[in-house]
Amino acid sequence: MGYVALVIFGLGMTSLATNTDVIDTPGLSAVPGVAGIVVSAAGFSAVLGAGLRVPHPSFYTALWAALAAAVAYLAGVWIAAVTSGVDTAMAASVVGRLAVGWAAPVLAVAAFVTAWAAIAVLRTRARPPRWPWERNDTEG
Repeated sequence: MGYVALVIFGLGMTSLATNTDVIDTPGLSAVPGVAGIVVSAAGFSAVLGAGLRVPHPSFYTALWAALAAAVAYLAGVWIAAVTSGVDTAMAASVVGRLAVGWAAPVLAVAAFVTAWAAIAVLRTRARPPRWPWERNDTEG
């Protein structure tokens, strides 16, 4: 959920700062954008989940998760645009603008930051905080 929240924030703030829409195509509804985020979250989760299952996860997993999230977003937008009635050339044009514009890098950065944080938490073996009276006598 942190990834989705960071993506929505990143896309919203970048859209506000540049005064442009993420997908600015007449006749195209919001469905491809939403579908792209859903598919992106699934791709991100799949790669990060697989990377976190190993005993000592590598931070390189964050790069793979970022790449998977960006590619999955573009694929999700294209599939949703085509299935919503837009011709394949228009869908390819939308995906091309997303890939070379600012949207795909925003998604990749959000995925990298979120994956890196998840790997860091797992590698440090972080535990929930405990009050002094909750500790065993053998703990320091």
